[in-house]
Amino acid sequence: MRRGVVAAGHRLTAQAAAEILAEGGNAFDAALAGIAMASVAEPVLSSLGGGGFLMARRANGETALYDFFVETPLRRRPASEAPIEAIVADFGPATQEFHIGLGTTATPGQVPGMFAIHKELGTLPVARLFAPAIAAAREGMRLSRFQAYLFGVIAPILTASTSARATFAPDGKLLGEGDVLKNVGLAETLERLAEEGESLFIDGEIGQAICAQAHAEGGHLTEADLTGYRVAKRDPLSWHYSGAELFLNPPPAASGPLIAYGLGVLEALEDGPPDTLHLYRALAATNDARRRHGEGLADRLREAALADEFAQLATHPPAYRGTTHISIIDGEGNAAAVSLSNGEGNGHMVGDHGFMLNNMLGEEDLSPDGIGQWREGVRLSSMMAPTIVCEADGTVTALGTGGSNRIRTAILQVALNLVEHGMDLEQAVCAPRMHVEKSGVLSYEPGLDMGAALDEAAESHAWPERNLFFGGVHAARRHPDGLLEGAGDPRRGGDSVIV
Repeated sequence: MRRGVVAAGHRLTAQAAAEILAEGGNAFDAALAGIAMASVAEPVLSSLGGGGFLMARRANGETALYDFFVETPLRRRPASEAPIEAIVADFGPATQEFHIGLGTTATPGQVPGMFAIHKELGTLPVARLFAPAIAAAREGMRLSRFQAYLFGVIAPILTASTSARATFAPDGKLLGEGDVLKNVGLAETLERLAEEGESLFIDGEIGQAICAQAHAEGGHLTEADLTGYRVAKRDPLSWHYSGAELFLNPPPAASGPLIAYGLGVLEALEDGPPDTLHLYRALAATNDARRRHGEGLADRLREAALADEFAQLATHPPAYRGTTHISIIDGEGNAAAVSLSNGEGNGHMVGDHGFMLNNMLGEEDLSPDGIGQWREGVRLSSMMAPTIVCEADGTVTALGTGGSNRIRTAILQVALNLVEHGMDLEQAVCAPRMHVEKSGVLSYEPGLDMGAALDEAAESHAWPERNLFFGGVHAARRHPDGLLEGAGDPRRGGDSVIV
């Protein structure tokens, strides 16, 4: 009997989760092993100082969303006491300004999230689940091409401080493809976490180090932020489309309602399977709905309650940052979809503990009145979209992606490929995609028959090949007969393992 399937953004992340499945752990045990390994193997996108979401579906059908995303601190220090530095990330074809420094760090939720998940869903000891990540951090791992590319993109962050350079540029030069990244401090932190539990990060030594660093170097975090943080367990947003039920990330996340809205528009437009014109109109309409925060949604959708979902988003500022994802389904049918983010990191390691806190407060969309003017004590909204799709025949798919504001469009299109076009999982993930920016620009990969969509778009951009711009959907699928499929998106260096 097969133990399960894993898809993730790095080979080591997938292998760590698969190792736990092979030993009899369930999908949620494997997810925790994957989260720990992602902090080692994918440090640009995931960290113990960040946050995320788990969409968990038990084999009996019970489904819940665990929200352990970041929150704004309870008190904002004056701007003069919380310096923020602008850096330029170089993506090659384009550049983007990010903001770093202790003043950009929101209250992290990843560690409390891991222990809340383990308490409710785990079966194996935490020490066993963290063991693969501990070994990789201590022994070192060779940087993949994709991770080396990300290192190059945010080089100013990874070399912003002496502590960061010691890990990511130990010989004075930023590590590149094939170089060994070793992080003994992170290995020791994970070992202590397994022994001492989450209190280590709340009022224990590391929690104290986080607060002391913030106090001394211009951050906002205090003991009250760490002790007051709570993981939220929410009912998913359920949406029906073409005979399938999708379990989506609910508010305050923005992703789930927007995906549901896009599917609702497609249903209203369809007079047959959706083509690129229908998809273009749905994506453009969803952008408009996002701007209006719910105005008129009740008239556009059959389920008017979705208008209330959008209205909630206005009170939770959105964070669009670097993200990675892990999807797992075990042999019993338990499914886990986990999305994680650290922003890009604030540029400063926490003591000698081997990790960097997030820079989520450096997001311009959080502070329309200027960087650093965010609302206090608010769980941030997110575009992260861990999703589970249940088809009429009993097939279950767990999926998610990185990709900032392209997350929802990537998830929507892969879901359509599965439930509407009948593709197998790898075809659905690798098929060409399109995206409509808020500005109205229509971007698309080669292989799509764009036809009338190009005539309707005010401006378009044809990409020469598949690109990480369009997300990286890592997905796991289980059919009623027990057949398993896994697909790691090549756009973002994904990998999958069946055990």
